[in-house]
Amino acid sequence: MTTTELSRRTAVDVLGGEPDDATLRRFLHGLPGVDAVGLEQRAAGLGTRSIKTTSKAWALDKIISLIDLTTLEGADTPGKVRSLVAKAKNPDAADASTPQVAAVCVYGDMVPDAVAALGAQHGDPDDGLISVAAVATAFPSGRSSLAIKLADTAEAVAAGADEIDMVIDRGAFLSGRYGLVYDQIVQVKEACRRADGSSASLKVILETGELNTYDNIKRASWLGILAGGDFIKTSTGKVQPAATLPTTLLMLETVRDWHQGTGAKIGVKPAGGIRASKDAVKYLVTVAETVGEEWLQPHLFRFGASSLLNDVLLQRQKLTTGHYSGPDYVTID
Repeated sequence: MTTTELSRRTAVDVLGGEPDDATLRRFLHGLPGVDAVGLEQRAAGLGTRSIKTTSKAWALDKIISLIDLTTLEGADTPGKVRSLVAKAKNPDAADASTPQVAAVCVYGDMVPDAVAALGAQHGDPDDGLISVAAVATAFPSGRSSLAIKLADTAEAVAAGADEIDMVIDRGAFLSGRYGLVYDQIVQVKEACRRADGSSASLKVILETGELNTYDNIKRASWLGILAGGDFIKTSTGKVQPAATLPTTLLMLETVRDWHQGTGAKIGVKPAGGIRASKDAVKYLVTVAETVGEEWLQPHLFRFGASSLLNDVLLQRQKLTTGHYSGPDYVTID
């Protein structure tokens, strides 16, 4: 049985029927509403937890190991990608004990450059290697035909992408066409399959900043998981607000409920706007308190970030040397 067939069977079991518009609408609108005040209070409370020196050193290294180091600009060049990969491999040239990041995240046409630059270090971050993630499906807007979205995905996978970060059709979701969104995720998941039968991991970007309400974010989270996403991801980083602690907490609670109901583990990736190590630590605490410390590994949790790594390195240097280095002590890329 393929992963697509297994996902569909699980979805039918959870929904109590075929995943068409009517069944999905009945299920998604039957979910308990989100208590916005309660959610934000829980997130704020988790964000006040203090972490002492030994635990802080562990937390900083853990954050680095969970980062998808990202460049997603129209001005990206092969040289910039090579520079990004060099930093991913060796984040702090002055300290060989610094962990590698989990992945580099680039546009699909930059995948061959990332793969070539990684060389022997290209592979599963759970094995101490670095993955290549590619954004696809007309990122960041998602405004293209399904045929283009599938070709975009398949081309990136064929070029060596280990992970695909797709965007959902927010217009279809907000207009209640849940069946269309479900079917597109399923087909993109199928396009992640390689010739040898293996498959790239699929991260489903909800673009929470455009979904307007916590109830919509909860429904979109369930929809992404039901359709077979391996991860649910907050944002493209191109829309504000991007990742927030309450939104990520809500998505983690959805993942927890899915795991309790099906036994399957789904990853979560907050992305966009997380720039300071003190904020990233709050996310680690939220993960540990909501789904458990077992989620703090690359195949279940990631930070989508570009500037976060530098702040973590500066904090790490401060713990090691006892004094704070300036931004000139870390590379830009």
